[in-house]
Amino acid sequence: ELFTGNCMMPLGYLAGYTPLKKILRNWGWVYFANLLGSILIAALIFFSGLADNAVGGRALQVASDKMSLPFLQAFCRGILCNWIVVLAVWMSMAADNVIGKIWAIFFPIMAFIASGFEHSVANMYYMSLALMLKGTPAAVAPSGLSDQAMAVISPGGFFGNLIPVTLGNIVGGVLFVAIFYYFIFRDSLADLREH
Repeated sequence: ELFTGNCMMPLGYLAGYTPLKKILRNWGWVYFANLLGSILIAALIFFSGLADNAVGGRALQVASDKMSLPFLQAFCRGILCNWIVVLAVWMSMAADNVIGKIWAIFFPIMAFIASGFEHSVANMYYMSLALMLKGTPAAVAPSGLSDQAMAVISPGGFFGNLIPVTLGNIVGGVLFVAIFYYFIFRDSLADLREH
């Protein structure tokens, strides 16, 4: 599970199917597991030596850019990202075959990546890897980052990005998709509950 996709779960609460406490518990566990998994994958990449080159340099550039974003920009990019991601989840559930599900997910996800939007779980990985690579000359040199840009890559930069992006992801998924679709389909949901 991904935390970002689970931001659609409040639809179940609004429809009267899922207690809010269960949603919040799910979010907490899934977010923690996503963070742990991101750190683990970043560590595997780091210790494999696969990022001791221009690949690592690019990861440092990406992380530095993310950690340099002002709060409001990171928050807004988080909203835009998860609006698209949760719509992809919604569309994949509406598709009735595997090919339809793949297409429903592929294009929206490519759109958020190409647009530079902020995804909390993807950022967990990039920023964790950058924190590990920061002391690796083979990755730092090809990054071309100044000392000032490298200094942004820090635990403070990590949380300074992750907090507003996560909040934005919640707003994008809950407000722009779950609540919106609840109001569109609330009469149908009421009919389902009665039967």
